[in-house]
Amino acid sequence: MSKSLDRLTLLATFARIAERGSISAAARDLGLSQASASRQLADLERRLGVQLIQRTTHSLSLTEAGRDCLAEARILTEGWDALVERYADEDSAIQGRLKVVAPVALGQLHLAEAALQFQKAHPGVAIGWILQDGAIRFAETGCDLWVKIGSVPDDSLVVRPLGRVERLIVAAPGLLNGRHVETPADLDDIPCAALEPFEAGSIPLIRKKRAGKKRKQVTVAGQIALTTNNIFAGRKAARLGIGYAVMPRWLVQRDLDSGVLVDVLPDWRAPSLMINAAFLPARRQTRRLKLFLGHMAETIAAISGVEGV
Repeated sequence: MSKSLDRLTLLATFARIAERGSISAAARDLGLSQASASRQLADLERRLGVQLIQRTTHSLSLTEAGRDCLAEARILTEGWDALVERYADEDSAIQGRLKVVAPVALGQLHLAEAALQFQKAHPGVAIGWILQDGAIRFAETGCDLWVKIGSVPDDSLVVRPLGRVERLIVAAPGLLNGRHVETPADLDDIPCAALEPFEAGSIPLIRKKRAGKKRKQVTVAGQIALTTNNIFAGRKAARLGIGYAVMPRWLVQRDLDSGVLVDVLPDWRAPSLMINAAFLPARRQTRRLKLFLGHMAETIAAISGVEGV
């Protein structure tokens, strides 16, 4: 093994230890003994002249130098993977790890099946599937692809829009109790189950474009009965009649079809949200990432209530 490849091996071992938070777990992933993984970490720290990981009896944590090194290690190892793939036979099977972070509800209900089908078609790819709604530190998380609903707060990433989500105000029929709701102002004294961080207590609504009526935007100050950052809890609150809620059509279409929920203001919609894919710049993309990204784009475009872009 050449010295340059040996250095990449040390960096890859360190990155796996950082991701797993355990030398023994990383060693199992890499097919090494725990002692061998520990020696590789110590060798890397010796070569760099800094401590990368603080070790205690029960846990590991990255030092400041370790956090900086982790970001660089991922760039270098992923760059090597991309270089190997560039000169590989196009017909050869794709291999390697692929870590994906996706939103909880969308990932659980629609994207997980697609990810599993991709892995089944490409068994040489080991997928790490993480569901998380909040913002992440891309470099520290070590993911290859971040599927996020809404804007991506990281200027270092390439962002590709995959679909536009239609959002509407829904409620249980019992909440309205026969009340006629025609305009956003009619919501003023009706309880609201608000989803953070998108609306909280202030809900912008846009009137759909129709003949004879101009496009118009207003803001409704919701009478908050519940605030949650979990979209499943928001839907449950709406179904139980606790309050109306702004929900994506892809999540509530079955409830609308069955009459469990109703579209409260058919002529008005909350601003749509973009489903974005975020990843590192093209020079570090691997073939497995490109193929998986295309697979996700096709999956999202086929979801009811999502407009392709």
